[in-house]
Amino acid sequence: MHLTNRTFAELQPGETAELRRIITPDDLYVFAAASGNYNPMHLPQTDVDGDGKAENIAPGMFVASQISAVLGMLLPGAGTLYRRQVLDFHARAHAGDEVVCRVKVVEKLPDGIVRMETQVVRASDQALIVSGEAVVIAPQEKFDREDVEVPGLVVQRHRHFETLLERARPLPALPVAVVCPHDENSLGGALLAAKETIITPILIGRAEKIRAAALALEGDLSGFEIIDVIGDVAAASMACQLVHEGRAGAVMKGHLHTDDLLRPMLDKATGLRVGRRFTHVFVMDVPGRPEPVMVTDAAINIAPDLATKVDIVQNAIDLALSLGMEPRVGVLSAVETVNPAIQSSIDAALLSKMAERGQITGGQVDGPLAMDNAVDHGAARSKGLKGLVAGRANILVVPGIDAGNMLAKQLSFVSHAEGAGLVLGARVPVILNSRSDSAMSRLASCAVAALHHAHKGEA
Repeated sequence: MHLTNRTFAELQPGETAELRRIITPDDLYVFAAASGNYNPMHLPQTDVDGDGKAENIAPGMFVASQISAVLGMLLPGAGTLYRRQVLDFHARAHAGDEVVCRVKVVEKLPDGIVRMETQVVRASDQALIVSGEAVVIAPQEKFDREDVEVPGLVVQRHRHFETLLERARPLPALPVAVVCPHDENSLGGALLAAKETIITPILIGRAEKIRAAALALEGDLSGFEIIDVIGDVAAASMACQLVHEGRAGAVMKGHLHTDDLLRPMLDKATGLRVGRRFTHVFVMDVPGRPEPVMVTDAAINIAPDLATKVDIVQNAIDLALSLGMEPRVGVLSAVETVNPAIQSSIDAALLSKMAERGQITGGQVDGPLAMDNAVDHGAARSKGLKGLVAGRANILVVPGIDAGNMLAKQLSFVSHAEGAGLVLGARVPVILNSRSDSAMSRLASCAVAALHHAHKGEA
């Protein structure tokens, strides 16, 4: 970070500076931890007044603290010290709001004292949130450095997945055909989701292996149907049969290869095809992001052509709508302008235009976008990108499976995200977990499938 200041000698009455900031839910947690103020009015997802909606009100002193950021970083800048701050609060800011903090030099006083006008407004409508006056000791020495760094903070929690679970629990338990739950991870995930009343598992595979896994887990299989089938492909075929009979509303992968699970589903006569290509979506709960982030396709389609990408985008939009999200699709490439030498940039532009013409429906689609200007307001603004998607994408469409797999794993292992995996485009959602997935990931995958199934039933 590059910081430079304005010394007392340099300051002139009338000088101004401003700083913008989007208030995130994690800001509320960080401020609560730092200040010791756990007032639930200021904690995300907490309904205090009983109206069914979380207040999400940013603490007044957190909003006011943005004034100190401008004073300490911009005007006068590094070396500034407070003498007095007067604050009047006129309105409230909430998580998700972008605020603009402005300061103005009013008067220079003896002994290096400067009087400054201060205010914070909401960026969307310029509503005044805080007004006041600061009296500070301005720096006497010049400061100009580029190596000022502060360690980042990560609030590790699963707030988005917890919200999805809360929404899924009241639904009728979804009957799920669990294929080959022969190990502790796959069987444990199904039993955990059943305990949370999200699914009712139908266990398909070698009965003795399923019971052995339950014994190792100390899990209770009483009340759950077990269908004894020899062979992974045969078990997957039985799952398809249960779907056709109306006995299962989703399929869940157990301890078998993904190819063996999906092969019977692709059979034209007995499978689960409904017209669209099968595509995979990771629903990621990324610490610090204001909503879930979807990554698609990172598991099935290796090098999708334009027609496949249309289905990838449409399937992801449909899932986002099922989860109550406002779909904003960023089609990723290495660049944010069309380059004839980069096929992904051409495909992205075509997908964007197809959405504009109604060939893709239900959400906003923009591309090509590089990763930074797809998810970061500042990066999008620096490139002059406008619209509803740039800087705010919640669905990231990758060029191919390599990029998708790397992105999803980077979010998981570097950014501490949890991922729920689902295959779409079939007659019913297919829950696709990996052996390394946590209990929360498996549980969230079931919740996502239940919500998607319920939404399709209502449509």
